[in-house]
Amino acid sequence: MIRAFALLLLFVSAAPAFGQALMNPSALKEQAPALYRVDFDTSKGPFVVEVHRDWAPIGADRFYNLVRNGFYDDARFFRVIEGFMVQFGVNGDPRVSAVWREARIKDDPVRISNKRSFVTFATAGPNTRTTQVFINYGDNSNLDSQGFTPFGQVVSGMKVVDSLYSGYGEGAPRGLGPDQGKVQAEGNAYLASKFGNLDYIKKATIAQ
Repeated sequence: MIRAFALLLLFVSAAPAFGQALMNPSALKEQAPALYRVDFDTSKGPFVVEVHRDWAPIGADRFYNLVRNGFYDDARFFRVIEGFMVQFGVNGDPRVSAVWREARIKDDPVRISNKRSFVTFATAGPNTRTTQVFINYGDNSNLDSQGFTPFGQVVSGMKVVDSLYSGYGEGAPRGLGPDQGKVQAEGNAYLASKFGNLDYIKKATIAQ
């Protein structure tokens, strides 16, 4: 029992410093710069997203705070549909995902179209954006009228984005890909055991 407690204490003390910040979504409300870039280091190589706050200020602020606090580190690209888009943004730790599932932000008006390489928050209806985002592979301007609001664009490394593993296709139950409910509930443990070919973000950082 003493040994187990010591190991638990060691695990807690070794946890990333950003962990506690991510457990309190209401505290992460810093305003983003008018223009900033995010460097993504992935299992397939690097790419860069340039974010324009004037395109979608609420979304740009949310993304800035998530990146700064390490939310996307080790996150999988769990939904990759050729010709359509690649989606990510579920934290690998289900405890973190749980506190962000209801941390919704209001919609931004759609000012920029969902064209190839533009980056947009996923939604489940009006004012439901949380942490999941997608990168458009093609011209998805049909999404504009549905409230999907781009806040950034891949400005370097789009070939890397194109090369992300897409073999699982659409998620369950419509396809053979990951079940989003299980991704939320079980995190990377579920994805690693059932969908080991998925590419992932090693680290996402605000460019200096």
